[in-house]
Amino acid sequence: MQQQRVPATAVAGSPELSRPPAGRCRRLRRPAWLTGSPQSLFSWLPLPVAAGLWLYAVPRTDFRDIGDYGLLDRFPPAYYGALAVLTAGFLVTLRRAGTAPWWPAAYCLAMLVALKAPPALLYDSVRYAWASKHDAVVTRILAEGAVHPTAELSGGMSAYDQWPGFFSLNAALVRAFGVDAAASYANWAPVVLGALTLPVLVLVYRTFSDDWRLVWTAVWIFQLANWVGQDYLSPQGFAYLLYLTVLALVVRHFVKPGSAGRLRERGGLDPAAAGVPPPTGTRQRAVAVAVAAPLIAAINASHQLTPVMLCATLAALCLTRRYRNWGLLTVSVLIMVVWDLTMGRVLFLDTLGTLRESAGDLLSNSRAGYAGEPTGPGPELVGAANIAMVGVLAVLAAAAVLLRRRLTRSALPLLLAAAAPVPMFAVNDYGGEMLFRVYLFGLPGTAFFAAAALVPAAAGRRRSLTAARRVALLALPAALIALAAGFLPSYYGKEGMHYAPPAEIALTRRAYDRAPDGALILATTGSFPGAYHRYDHYERWFFTEQDVRENLRMLKDPAGYLARGIPEGRAAYVVLTPTQEKAVTGEGYLPSGGFTRLKAALKASPLFRTVEESEHGLVLRYSSR
Repeated sequence: MQQQRVPATAVAGSPELSRPPAGRCRRLRRPAWLTGSPQSLFSWLPLPVAAGLWLYAVPRTDFRDIGDYGLLDRFPPAYYGALAVLTAGFLVTLRRAGTAPWWPAAYCLAMLVALKAPPALLYDSVRYAWASKHDAVVTRILAEGAVHPTAELSGGMSAYDQWPGFFSLNAALVRAFGVDAAASYANWAPVVLGALTLPVLVLVYRTFSDDWRLVWTAVWIFQLANWVGQDYLSPQGFAYLLYLTVLALVVRHFVKPGSAGRLRERGGLDPAAAGVPPPTGTRQRAVAVAVAAPLIAAINASHQLTPVMLCATLAALCLTRRYRNWGLLTVSVLIMVVWDLTMGRVLFLDTLGTLRESAGDLLSNSRAGYAGEPTGPGPELVGAANIAMVGVLAVLAAAAVLLRRRLTRSALPLLLAAAAPVPMFAVNDYGGEMLFRVYLFGLPGTAFFAAAALVPAAAGRRRSLTAARRVALLALPAALIALAAGFLPSYYGKEGMHYAPPAEIALTRRAYDRAPDGALILATTGSFPGAYHRYDHYERWFFTEQDVRENLRMLKDPAGYLARGIPEGRAAYVVLTPTQEKAVTGEGYLPSGGFTRLKAALKASPLFRTVEESEHGLVLRYSSR
């Protein structure tokens, strides 16, 4: 067959050029990711390889026999191999993140699942004693159908009725899903909240950089550095997601007129290229305030501290001309004050009374929430990993602030947002958790600048490009591997405190159900699943959660010490479980072997009678002379 000629008058896009020659089949073009080029191949191949390793490793994780190092020595080598393969694949996809940003996104989501989904798939009980407590609050709301903000409940449990937004939402979810309790999905909360956080972080970071490599590296670092464990089924995890959403709304839709021009004059990024919306007028910003107000109200209805952090961040942003919005800050403060003086009035006034003692005590307010020094190989490793992670992030972020002046000027709101929580150290210790909360709320900005230190800006000169490649080839992989190595012990190193077998939880619930209403339940700590079962029916005394020196005095005569604290004529039960032993020893409340001595002394005392004993725990009843 002769070759068909194309008329000379044909032009590009005409039917003559677009139609294939007669008798020939059009060759279908394969997708780029299926081509044989190494770049395309290594963009997608690590995902199935990592998935295969992970799916092989997770079912073989011996979580029922957790030792001194938590799950670190229970994960098979294939699990760590899966994380390494995902890291390598992510680094490969960064090279063309500008043209194919969905590949880094896929790796970020895969790493989230790989890091935080194992407990959801493996555990047959709720991970974290605090998640178990929150499940008990949801169960009570479902049973009563109302909250009682003025009711007095022991152990600080009244606060959950004063900030019930998160629990009411979960009560609705339990009804909507048709499940028995929030415990049925509690272990999936870190994965769900993490997945919802990813697009919000992208919106925030894209506001200040048009470099997709920097954006996705910052998201990756945020995930690895988020080891504080606040993303479980908790008001803090839910309110933190809303906090980030409000932050994204502010930095993208509260740009004052004239800001874009000043950015160009200072040599900053091109706002249009970075995806920043054009400056908004007064009317548009008022509309944005109306949109943000329900989110801010939901934060205030769910958590006590997050509204304070939000107001501190908005106040810090007012230091810039670009994001100065006194109206939004005023609305946020008013919503917080109104809630604190109505629903949260009881706890709010009580907290104000304690500020006289805690205000200005920086050393005490910034301490970790332990009575003593962590004890045991796992907790000691966790403490060292936490310090190392904070140090690495601080050094990287500081380096970017000093070396990348242009980016620092354009991303000043993120720098201010990272520093805004620090003054909280001068206010209160938040039950020994202020250190972790300041770190958590400063993390979005810190992760961005840490990534900026590892992903240098592209330059036009060959010399600068060579230096950038060297940093990307050496420092970036080393830093990501180091952060992953720090995340694992920080997140899984104390897993013996966070997992309890169903038989242990059943023993605890039998002990509570056996006690009459109004009884006093004694345990060494509240950090064990089931500690708040039917919490509105009992009073609890977690008797080692005090100064270590007092605990040492208690160990000289445990039975007499506890008997002196039990009101006369009051029914009292002591519940001691293996999870409690790991918690009080690991967190330094009792010395090594102290829990065993305590248990033996109470069993031998005529003041306490054994009600139930097994490998899953010991239940004693107090019987006065």
